[in-house]
Amino acid sequence: MLPSLLFFVGFVLVPMGMCLVYSFLDMGIDTSAATFTGLSNYIEMVKDPTFIRSLWNTILIVVVSVPVVTAFSLWVGSAIYPMRSKMRSFFRCVFYLPVVTGSVAVTVVWKWMFNPYNGLLNQIFGTTGFDWLGDTRTAIWCIIMILFTTSIGQPIVLYVAALGNVDKSLEEAAAIDGATRLQIFWKIKWAQIMPTTLYVLVITTINSFQCFALIQLLTRGGPLGSTSTLMYYIFDMAYNYQRFGYANAMGVVLAIFIAIFSAIQFKVAQSDNG
Repeated sequence: MLPSLLFFVGFVLVPMGMCLVYSFLDMGIDTSAATFTGLSNYIEMVKDPTFIRSLWNTILIVVVSVPVVTAFSLWVGSAIYPMRSKMRSFFRCVFYLPVVTGSVAVTVVWKWMFNPYNGLLNQIFGTTGFDWLGDTRTAIWCIIMILFTTSIGQPIVLYVAALGNVDKSLEEAAAIDGATRLQIFWKIKWAQIMPTTLYVLVITTINSFQCFALIQLLTRGGPLGSTSTLMYYIFDMAYNYQRFGYANAMGVVLAIFIAIFSAIQFKVAQSDNG
């Protein structure tokens, strides 16, 4: 218990506290020259169009990705679970493969698929020269699509396991009483897999808010900031402009948004169980 507590304090609470303190400073590489600026970093955020756009892009990714990933994972998990053991294991491995594949390898494949001249997507649509990642109208949706494919593996595996733990006697009793398959799912299965669903919602929300590697490797926030997210903008301010105080302030705002979205999901889950 004590080692876990020390780990939590040293690697979670202390960094969070330092991030909060630094958010009130004007601080560059030379930390000894840091000056206290109060709420100026937070006030600057409200007036910063790049921050506003990055925040909007981040929220768009979360609002689209979380429900789609959760619903699709549940649907696929429900389809895989009744299969024979070997087939079930095969499909779990197939869907989990993108999770264990390195970000660089994933982006190389998708970069080829989105290539303006010989990419698979342009071949499917019969077009040539359209730059999916270089167009402000489509770039963010390409990022969301890639994030979707790399996010569904773990939830699918979790749902297959959760469906295996559903009490079969309740399903059989409901079927004898004349309940439809949809009624059995919502009244029996859904209630028993709710803890898994809540976990999937929370981890998908956090992963969506923290979307960075794909953007760094594929678009670097472009074109014209259309794919810049809070995580990428924090990185940009900290490591390209050495504005560590401003970057920490944005980190605090990001943590607040993650906490709010997670709290809403917990509240909704509690009301469903109630």
